[in-house]
Amino acid sequence: MPDMNGILRGKRIDRDGVAKLYDEGVRAPSSIYLLDTTGEGCDTLPYGNEDGDPDAACFGASGTMSKIPWAEMPLAQVMATMAEDDGSPWYADPRYLTAKAAEPLRDMGLTPVTAVELEFYLFDSELGPDGRPRIARAKSMPIAQSTIQCYGMEELYEFESFLTDVDAACKAQEIPADAAISEYAPGQYEINLHHVSDPVKACDDAVLLKRTIKAIGRRHGLCASFMAKPREDISGSGMHIHMSLVDDGGNNIFAGDVDPASGLPIGEKLRHAIGGLAETMPEAMAIFAPNANSYRRFQAETYAPINRAWGANNRTVSLRIPHCDEKSIRVEHRVSGADSNPYLAMACILAGIHHGLVSKTDPGPMETADAYKKGNGGLPMAWGPALDAFHDADVLPRYLGEQYCREYEIVRRFEQRNFESRISPLEFEWYLRVV
Repeated sequence: MPDMNGILRGKRIDRDGVAKLYDEGVRAPSSIYLLDTTGEGCDTLPYGNEDGDPDAACFGASGTMSKIPWAEMPLAQVMATMAEDDGSPWYADPRYLTAKAAEPLRDMGLTPVTAVELEFYLFDSELGPDGRPRIARAKSMPIAQSTIQCYGMEELYEFESFLTDVDAACKAQEIPADAAISEYAPGQYEINLHHVSDPVKACDDAVLLKRTIKAIGRRHGLCASFMAKPREDISGSGMHIHMSLVDDGGNNIFAGDVDPASGLPIGEKLRHAIGGLAETMPEAMAIFAPNANSYRRFQAETYAPINRAWGANNRTVSLRIPHCDEKSIRVEHRVSGADSNPYLAMACILAGIHHGLVSKTDPGPMETADAYKKGNGGLPMAWGPALDAFHDADVLPRYLGEQYCREYEIVRRFEQRNFESRISPLEFEWYLRVV
C-alpha cells in the first residue's frame, strides 16, 4: 500500500492468507496512509493514539499480483487498497484518490493516457569521508563518473549488468519499462514507462519500478536514490508525467490545427488543459515537492522548472509539449520531483486538466526561448510558502476532498517542524566558533 509519501507499506503473509486478501481483506492500521516520511504518526491528527489506531480491511487489487524476482525464496507481491467497513474506499488511499480525480474526465467520455519517467542516482553503498553519498564506481573502472556525459553510451555500459537485471525484473513483474538513458549528471539515470490508459496502473508501475531499481541496486552493492537533490553539486531528479486525453472514438482531443510557430498540432483543448495546469500549479506544489529536500532541485539552468511557463519542445518550461503527431500530442508535466508520490501528483495533474477544460483557461503565450529568464512567476519555491498555498487551495479540495487536503497539510507541517528542529553539521561549521 502506498502511503502519503508514496512509500510502500504492508505485510508479509503466507500462502494460506492469499484467499483472505481477496475475500474478507487483511487488516492493517488505517493510519498507515497518514504517516510522515520517517514512518512516524502525526500526533495532531485524530488517528493513532487518540482513536486507538483501529484496523481496516485491505484488499488485493485485481491484476496486480506478480512474483518478486529478486527474493531469496518464492514470493509474490500484490498492490492493495483499503476499504471502510461498509466497503467504500478509504478516503486517504492514494490509489483511490487518483481514480477519484480521474472520474470527472471519464464522465466527459475522456480517457487519460499517461506515462511516467523517473530519474535516479546510483551511489556507493557507503558514504564518503565527508558524510555525503558518493557516485557509484563501476567495478570495471578505476574511478567513478565525474562529468555530466548526458546520453552517454559508456555510462550505460558501465552499469550494463544492473540495467539488464532491472529490465529482466520488470519483465517478470509485467512492469512496462521502456528506454533507459544516462541523464544530466554523473551517476544519474532515467528509466521510462510505457503509456497506459489507466492512471492508477501508471502510478502502480512507477512505485513498483522504484522498488525494483532499489532492490536490484542492493543486489549489485549499489544504493539507488530518488531524492530530489541528493547533492548540491549535481542535478536534481525529477518525475515527468506525460498525459493525453482520448475520447470514446479513440481520438486524441488535444490535437488541432498545426501551430505555425512550433509546427505541432496544438488544439484548443490542449491549450485549456495547460492553462488549468498552470493555474493550479501553485496550490499543488506541496504535493509535487513534498519535503525539505524537494525545493533544492528548483534551480535555473538545471533543466528543473522554476515557473509556470509552457512551450513546445522546450526543456526549460514546466509544461512541455514534446515533438509529436496528432495521435501522440500530449503535455509533459515536469514539476514533480522523483521523491513525490506519483498517485497524488497524478491526481493533481488530472484535476488541473479537468479544471482547465471546464473553465476554458487561457494559458497565455507559449514560451519559445529560455524560460529561466522569466523568474518564478508566483510559484512558491520553499516548503513553507508551498504549504501556505496548499492551505489556501481553491481547486484541489474539489478533487481530492477537503478532509484529505486538510490532513495532508497537517502531516506535512508536522514533518516540517520536526525537520527544522534538528541542528545540522553546517550550523556548527558556520556558527559554533564565530558568533
